[in-house]
Amino acid sequence: MTTRLFISAIAKFTLGVVLLGALLFLPAGTLAYPQGWLLMGILFIPMFLAGLVMMAKNPALLRSRLNAKEKQREQSLVVKLSGLMFLVGFVLAGLSFRFGWLLLPRWASWLGAALFLLSYALYAEVLRENTWLSRTIEVQEGQQVVSTGLYGIVRHPMYAVTLTLFLSMPLVLGSALAFVVFLAYPAIIAKRIRNEEDVLTRELPGYAAYKQKVKWRLLPFIW
Repeated sequence: MTTRLFISAIAKFTLGVVLLGALLFLPAGTLAYPQGWLLMGILFIPMFLAGLVMMAKNPALLRSRLNAKEKQREQSLVVKLSGLMFLVGFVLAGLSFRFGWLLLPRWASWLGAALFLLSYALYAEVLRENTWLSRTIEVQEGQQVVSTGLYGIVRHPMYAVTLTLFLSMPLVLGSALAFVVFLAYPAIIAKRIRNEEDVLTRELPGYAAYKQKVKWRLLPFIW
């Protein structure tokens, strides 16, 4: 554990809480937005606990997860489109609550919360299986191909999990309009996966053979 890593993690966590709160509650025009608080709770409480575990058990993994600066120029558009999706989706959710635009029933929020927490648990399993995971596309020193567990089913289980994770967010927020916006994510992540596989095939020994062994990128029998 290092003081610099701890400060960086806390600062980025706090910034995330403030930014998401602003994107949800300012458009909603009130703090009395229960679905907004539900999303904040199921997102940031597990994130904080996971951060503490990584800080204690695997600070190198935490450091790599905090690094969001892409080295691949082709990923610039992907990052910008993802940011735009979140921005528009969260603001629309707040406005929908404020003005009653196409609100989903309360049970949809609880279903979304259950899917979100299940996805979070699977995300933790992916992190456990692959300690080389980074938020940027890169091949790290000593990295090896992981082909066990969820990686034996699809080549990109982290993205498969985030697909469910992100699509559950507008359900939690009770906004049909936000859900439509978040439907852009499969197309965005598909572009990222193609570029990532080009990099891994070129730079990671054994990845080409792994692609022959595990046929599906994201969803079994679909793609």
